[in-house]
Amino acid sequence: MSFDLVLTGGRVVDPSQGLDAVTDVAFADGRVAALGRAADPDRARDVRDVTGHLVTPGLIDLHTHVYWGGTSLGIDAEDFARRSGVTTAVDTGSAGPGNFHGFRAHVIERSAVRILAYLHVSFAGIYAFGKTVMVGESEELRLMAPAEAVAVARANRDVIVGIKVRVGLHASGRSGLAPLRIALEVAEAAGMPVMAHIDHPPPGYEEVAALLRPGDVLTHAFRPFPNSPVDGSGRVRAGVRSARDRGVIFDIGHGKGSFAFATARAMLADGFEPDVISSDVHALCIDGPAFDQATTLSKFLCLGMPLDRVIAASTVNPARALRRDDLGTLRVGAAGDATILALREGSFDYVDVTGEHLQGDRRLLSQAVVIGGSWWHPAAPGAFRRTAAPGPAAAR
Repeated sequence: MSFDLVLTGGRVVDPSQGLDAVTDVAFADGRVAALGRAADPDRARDVRDVTGHLVTPGLIDLHTHVYWGGTSLGIDAEDFARRSGVTTAVDTGSAGPGNFHGFRAHVIERSAVRILAYLHVSFAGIYAFGKTVMVGESEELRLMAPAEAVAVARANRDVIVGIKVRVGLHASGRSGLAPLRIALEVAEAAGMPVMAHIDHPPPGYEEVAALLRPGDVLTHAFRPFPNSPVDGSGRVRAGVRSARDRGVIFDIGHGKGSFAFATARAMLADGFEPDVISSDVHALCIDGPAFDQATTLSKFLCLGMPLDRVIAASTVNPARALRRDDLGTLRVGAAGDATILALREGSFDYVDVTGEHLQGDRRLLSQAVVIGGSWWHPAAPGAFRRTAAPGPAAAR
């Protein structure tokens, strides 16, 4: 068998297979084709020597906003992939049933980076999130569009993975939990999970968590006070543990106002790691404090999470949340996506949404990505290239 691409010499970290070893990875026909000795570089048309770097399954960012040009908070998914190492960006509610078709035609279908989406239950999605205008779309219940959301979700199952709703003082105001209840009805009818945003109370964190079902995602899970998941003594609240025991998925969703080092320290000290680490990247946080997915992962590495569990929280764990067993793994036959990261040691400054700074000793940096079995990194198309040895594949 000939290969389209072989990555050679890298430290492959794939928590889905319990793999952490220096080995080679081969791709053919858009999928992972071989690992280890079977991934013979002499049989590849393109060989990249990534010695000294980490090779992981293609990173998944479960919480992004990439409806660039269609909403005020959207950023460019391909530029984000280059800076962040993300091969699957999951847009969380930028579009609702009233404007999803434009998002699909003008952004999703034109992107080299895989874009999946949680469809907002509000008709126009998150339509007024900007520097000068900030209106919570879930406060106006007349904008809730359950019938239209079910129809659009059913018709676009190839890219829509769930239903998004935002609740909290800023997002739902006087409507409280009502938008969440509507979203849960939509999700049940469509046979999909919900991702629920939580900000300042009301409603309370535990009230929201109590309504979520197994497989639903609570994002902004490590947010600061008020509506923190830890109590005044720094212990994880009982309702939070109960939700996890029930199968609710806890996602970071860093963003502009939803991640605090103090909360993270308390949660980790009490044995509660996030299931998923995501950036919640959008136009108001891409230049800080979130920056990108690699930076968000680095923060948890510096907070003491082991490397394999940090990588799992951006690969196999979000893949399970998406119900996509072809993603987040380098198992033979899986989607041919990989991320090449540098793990640097030194002194690095990190900041959270409260303004607290953390001096970390490690940093993950995106170096390149493989998408669909091909080297994809327009900023440096020749990076790491090694001339393939003569052979059947190299001669073609």
